[in-house]
Amino acid sequence: MIASSPPTADAIYADLERIFQEHDDSFTRARPAVLKRLKAARAESLRACSDSLETTKSGVKAARVLAAGQDAIIQAFYRFIHEYVYPTANPSVAEKLSVIATGGYGRGLLAPGSDIDLLFLYPYRPTPWTESMVEVILYMMWDLGLKVGHAARSIDECVKLARGDVTIRTALLECRLVEGNAELAEQLYTRYDQAVVRGTGKKFIAAKLEERDERHKRQGQTRYLVEPNVKEGKGGLRDLQTLFWIAKYFYRVRSEAELVGKGVFSAKDYRLFRKCDDFLWSVRCHLHLLTGRAEERLTFDLQREIAQRLGYSPRPGLSDVERFMKHYFLVAKDVGDLTRILCAGLEAQHAVQPVGLTRMVRSLTGHATRTINDDFGAEHDRLVLANPTAFADDPVNMLRVFDIADQHNLRLHPDLLFHMRRSLKLINAEVRNDAEANAIFLRLLSDSHDPETLLRLMNETGVLGAFVPDFGKVVAMMQFNMYHSYTVDEHLIRSVGLLSRIERGGLEQQHRLASHLIGTIHNRRALYVAVFLHDVAKGRPKDHSVEGARIARRLCPRFGLSAAETDLVAWLIEEHLTMSITAQSRDLSDPKTIDDFAQKVQSFERLKLLEILTEADITAVGPNVWNGWKSTLLATLFDETEAVIAARHTRRPREARIAAAKVAFLEKAAQSLPEVTREAWANMHSAPYWIRVSAEDAVYHASLWARGAPGDISIGCRVIDTTTTEVTLIAPDQHHLLTTVASACAAVQASVRSAEIFTTQDEMAVDVFHIRPTSDDPADEEQRIARISSMVRDALSGRAPVPRTNDRQLRAVKQKAFTHPTDVIVANDWSQGYTAIEVSGLDRPGLFRDLADALLALDLNVRSAQLATFGERVVDVFYVTGPDGEQITDPELRAAIVEGVRQAYDNTPPHSALSAA
Repeated sequence: MIASSPPTADAIYADLERIFQEHDDSFTRARPAVLKRLKAARAESLRACSDSLETTKSGVKAARVLAAGQDAIIQAFYRFIHEYVYPTANPSVAEKLSVIATGGYGRGLLAPGSDIDLLFLYPYRPTPWTESMVEVILYMMWDLGLKVGHAARSIDECVKLARGDVTIRTALLECRLVEGNAELAEQLYTRYDQAVVRGTGKKFIAAKLEERDERHKRQGQTRYLVEPNVKEGKGGLRDLQTLFWIAKYFYRVRSEAELVGKGVFSAKDYRLFRKCDDFLWSVRCHLHLLTGRAEERLTFDLQREIAQRLGYSPRPGLSDVERFMKHYFLVAKDVGDLTRILCAGLEAQHAVQPVGLTRMVRSLTGHATRTINDDFGAEHDRLVLANPTAFADDPVNMLRVFDIADQHNLRLHPDLLFHMRRSLKLINAEVRNDAEANAIFLRLLSDSHDPETLLRLMNETGVLGAFVPDFGKVVAMMQFNMYHSYTVDEHLIRSVGLLSRIERGGLEQQHRLASHLIGTIHNRRALYVAVFLHDVAKGRPKDHSVEGARIARRLCPRFGLSAAETDLVAWLIEEHLTMSITAQSRDLSDPKTIDDFAQKVQSFERLKLLEILTEADITAVGPNVWNGWKSTLLATLFDETEAVIAARHTRRPREARIAAAKVAFLEKAAQSLPEVTREAWANMHSAPYWIRVSAEDAVYHASLWARGAPGDISIGCRVIDTTTTEVTLIAPDQHHLLTTVASACAAVQASVRSAEIFTTQDEMAVDVFHIRPTSDDPADEEQRIARISSMVRDALSGRAPVPRTNDRQLRAVKQKAFTHPTDVIVANDWSQGYTAIEVSGLDRPGLFRDLADALLALDLNVRSAQLATFGERVVDVFYVTGPDGEQITDPELRAAIVEGVRQAYDNTPPHSALSAA
């Protein structure tokens, strides 16, 4: 394919001149045709940009092509209006104008959706001619549909504003004449350099670094978000630009290439800079072309399309989009290396040094340091190299660096980081098998003051991946789903950090059970290693839990763990999802669920370790993934399993727990309920209710029931936490009760996350639903729950059916990027007395309602429903009995269940079974 070229200014100008003459030299009459020609030129420029992107695969070249096309439009139109619309035969000294590109456009780079940043520069003050020129150019640019960031100023105004505003100072740093008076533009360059830049380098560096840090806070403080912002995110284009701005400002150069001669970049660093810049510009240009707007976030629904456009293909264990995103995060990591080392190097190099240090030697930076040992010293609060061959002399120093920094509470000097990155090849098999190196690593992981910070720094420098190559394979690896917010390596590091904070007592409010348990375990080293390695086999063709256990059996002896510790780590990794899955998708009031889980766990120590690992794993997935609902589920599973293990699988402790639960309810209810209500409620319920419901919740249910007359419908709502709203329904049991509530929730777009269904001895239903809030405003949630309550009352009383929504229109755009095949399992061995129906696949609005409708149509009795959502994927489990109240064994009915549930999932029926009933 031959790439098209953007139009030239001469060709556009010739056409404008012809158009003007064809309209009797009247700009008013010619203006529509002029606009049409400029729109065509803009379209040609965009087409040339797209062609360049496809043929050269270079984002920078494509951005230059588009900038050149935009230059041509402005140049041709300026010449045209200067010549024919506002000519100046004898211009005065003040009738001079320069059209100057600033910001990204000033660098000669333009993405398809970018703003056009222009400075209209005049000598002293604007004249009528100047104002007319500026006005006609701006109106034409706006009519072209361009977003124009503009300012009209004199040179003195530019200098004055730049002195007081870092943003203006930065914009002028890369200004470039597009058209107009060249002498005027040169005067601005000279005045800016002499009156603004000179002597202000340190202040500019500090301001830009502070600005960068604030931007990182807004964007999430990590470059490993799975939907990164290509422009503003950490490791994105703005970080590269900040690096260049700082170096250019301080060394007063015009181009990146000049920084090599100044010693700011090595030739290798400069090549890395250009490579990162080109890749990020490619992604950004594709984003803009694909969406038709200035989209800077690389969202799930765009990632696969861009991966295909860039030519990525799948590999065993990794899809095309996962390979693309891994490349993206590796580039973001490279950007982080460049910005952290070079920006911090400039910051340190030009900082004011304190005096009065003792025991001085000279470091590689030339500043005074105090000696720590023969190889390292401390310069202020930073660890520096005292021996330039320290790593070559003993590569274990690559690990000792972090140990020394932890013990002395020191940061690593930028020059030290630079030398470490250049010495990674020294970490070979001999170093990996060195007993001291592994002992240091294990101490950093499990006994340091801040293992998360140390591991992240080890990862950033490449030391972690070099020392543990299996970890290196998951560096920058994303998981293409909406459940995980971070890359695999970042998730593992955050998991270790959470474990450390739990152990130090910093998360008692959020993690009560884990905080209590962690002080009672006997295998804390094994726990830390298991948390560090639990997802290390992601991206491989085989099951990552099984493969991870195999990797652990190989690595743990190397780390210095005993055979027993190694077995424990391998077991924890192989089963690290078991507790979460059991708690969220199994009926915890069913004795068989607890027995099966207890049989797998077998011991108190394993149970405690697995619970702590599970809490750290879930919390490190992303913001707001851990919540009170999941905490309660895990605590219930832990308590029930602990009782079974303690009793060696007898039933007496279970009966004792049920009796104790009733006593606890009666004691708490004595403060608020009359005795007759307390006794009646205590005698109405069977064992599952007392196992699953706390004493506080039972009092709440009894109070709700007592407020209504016999046979009334009672509906209560309360906010559990910021992620869960609870709706409790107490009503005479009806076959279609579940579908009624499910339909009402769907009608107000309420996402149901769990349903607990209890039937009392006198055929009353006590159903508890947990739903996700859609608003942070409690008033909005109350209004939504009031609508659910009204619809349920009307439907159950026969006044009006629940309205059915068109859920296809509500499906999130993000979810369209994913495909998860629907899987339906019908199992009798998960429960005693009930048949479990598990359906998994892609989540969508109204799914719970449609599944409930399908079960109703099959005449099944739903005992409980566990609805677990993992990002865009859902796993719903219903515990049911057949029409005869028994487990379902009839092959034809089981086949009908699979077909009916699958059809309800994949092909939303036009009318619900409830409506037909």
